[in-house]
This record gives sequence, C-alpha cells and structure tokens, in this order.
Amino acid sequence: MEARTARQGGPDFLYSKAYRGLAVQFTIVFLLLALVMFFANNAIINTTARSIGLGFDFLWREAGFGIGQSVVAYSSTDSYAWAFAVGIINTIRVSALGIVAATILGLLIGSGSLSENVFVRRICIVYVEIFRNTPLLLQLYVWYSVILNLFPPEKAAFSIFSRIFISKAGLALPRVLVNPAEGTAIVVLLAVGLAGSIVSRRLNLSGRLTMGSRVRWASLLLILAVLAWIFTRPIEYPEFRRFGFVGGFPVSAEFAALAFGLAIYTASFIAEIVRAGILAVPHGQLEAATALGLTSRQALFLVRIPQSLRLIIPPLTSQYLNLTKNSSLAVAIGYADLVSVANTSLTQTARAIECITILIAVYLTLSLATSLIMNIYNRRIMARMGRS
Repeated sequence: MEARTARQGGPDFLYSKAYRGLAVQFTIVFLLLALVMFFANNAIINTTARSIGLGFDFLWREAGFGIGQSVVAYSSTDSYAWAFAVGIINTIRVSALGIVAATILGLLIGSGSLSENVFVRRICIVYVEIFRNTPLLLQLYVWYSVILNLFPPEKAAFSIFSRIFISKAGLALPRVLVNPAEGTAIVVLLAVGLAGSIVSRRLNLSGRLTMGSRVRWASLLLILAVLAWIFTRPIEYPEFRRFGFVGGFPVSAEFAALAFGLAIYTASFIAEIVRAGILAVPHGQLEAATALGLTSRQALFLVRIPQSLRLIIPPLTSQYLNLTKNSSLAVAIGYADLVSVANTSLTQTARAIECITILIAVYLTLSLATSLIMNIYNRRIMARMGRS
C-alpha cells in the first residue's frame, strides 16, 4: 500500500521501463559523442602543433608516385584523389575476379567431396584441409615466390599460340582496341541486355509468357550483337621488345599471385559451406530424384544444390566479404591496391587520420554493397523455395 502511494506521489517516468531505457540509450550516445569529440579535439591540437593540419585538401595535390598496374590512365603528376581512385579500382578488380573464381572452385570442390569416386573425394578433402588450415599471407608468399622463381624471364617467356606469354613478370594477353566512348557503349548495352533478361524472367513468372519471350529474345539478340561487334574490332597482341613486352593487356605477377591466392584460400571455405548445405537437404529428395531416373550428377545439380542454396548463401556472403577485406594483404607482395596507395599517401603527406578514414569508408561501402546484393538474391531464392 505504501509502495503504491509512493509511486503515485512521484513522477511517472521514474517508474516507466520505456523512459528508463531511453535514458540509458541517451547516456550511452552522449558518452560516445563525448569520447569522439575528445579524440577529435586531441587530434586537432596535435596536428596543429606539428604543422600538419587536418582536412582532405591534400587529395587535390600532385601525388608524385607511380602505380605499377592500372586499367585506367595514371601518371605521377595526377592528384592523390585519382591515385586513390586507381587503388579502389584495383581492389575491386582483384576482389571481383577472386569471388568468381572462388565460387566456381568452391562449388566443384564441395560437390566433389561428396563424390562416390574415392580418389576424387580424397583429393577434395585434402585440398580443403591444406588450404583452410594455413595462413593466407603465407600462401600469398608461396604463390608469389613460385611465379618469381619457377617461371622464366620475359625474354624466354612461355608462349601459347604466340599470342599469350607467361613469365616471371606476369601475363601478356591480347587486347581488343576500343576507345573510351566505345567501351562505355559496350558496358551500357550489355547492362541493358542483362536487365532485359531479368525483366523477361519476371514477366514469365507473372504469367505474361508472350511478352517475356519477346523481351528475352530481344535481350539475347542485343548481347549477341554487342559480342559480335567486339570480335570485329582490331586486336593488339603483346610483342617483346628490348625491355619487355609492349602492347596487349599486361597482368602483373603481383596481381596474378594475389587473385590466385585469394581464390584458392576462399574456395576451401566455400567448399565446406557447399558440402554442409548439400548434406542438409533431406535424403528423401535424393530418393525421389533416383525414383525419377535421374543420375547422381543430375540429382546433385538439379535437386540437391538448388535446394541447398537457402542454407549456402548466408555464410557464402561472409566469405565474399572476407575475400574483399583479405585483398588488403596485397601490400605484402607489392600489388598497388587501395591500402598500398593509402600507405604511400600517408607517408608523403602525414595525413594519417584522413587516409585511414578513406580506407574505412571504402571497405565499409564495398562490404555493404556486397551484403545488399547477396541479401536481395537470398530473398529471391527464399521466395522461389516458398512458391515451390
């Protein structure tokens, strides 16, 4: 009775869980902001005392350093901002190639570990155990050393049909000659064709089969026309000169070692994800596939793997994120990725806070974009499984 009287006599918000929760959250946010302000003020005082300053104005100065390999034009007279852009492009390029290669290899190794062939199954298991249980940095050193020590110099490079050359400097590949405007048009038309194929599938699912068929054929013809036009363009082949190969499309040894190492390492984890996802499919599905007369391979790729995607995709997303972040180890073997550019810029300008902020922002953006794409794909897979 007295407790009830005391509650009635005091303010209601003191006894409300909602208000107490808000008060705790407000206090935590206030303390975090105060901590950030403290470190920011400390950074301003120390950088000012050392005549370094704060701000991103340095991005528009001349960089003054070169970048070994770039798919876009770059010279040492360009700005730091363009150098960071080149580093970002290099990071995205090696990450995208690694994701594609690791996905294909992981799918093959994961399904092979369930093969009825004892030899294939053992090879897949040994592969997973070796590459999953050794550090990635060590593997990168090994692959880079293999390229530098086992491959011949450029003058005596291995030749494939006298068009592709392999040496300790990397790969020298043929290149299709297109100007920037043509390259932009190719990308746009291919994107339109891909979007058309997606739209046609949605039309088919909604029951508009005739319209979907027309859109699909139009998209296919557009893609084929673009590819045919690409093959009619002149091709520049690499040619060895006095100081190395000129022309064509060079792939440095650092890029090759990094992409190969990332794909091999990540594929061992993806293989285990694929194996676990396939084993999680009810055994009755395999029995039903066998009753329908499907072979073991048909049952694997038409029944078991499609049904296991709902279990595979969430952990697969984590591996994609790990591969993108692990690409920062490129600095150990000399590949000019984003971290390498940031380290060089930090050394020259002493703008550590700004360079690290750029690194955090870029990797966070890449991770969130990858998660968004995979989550959209995962929801579509779940919706498709729900309809079936």
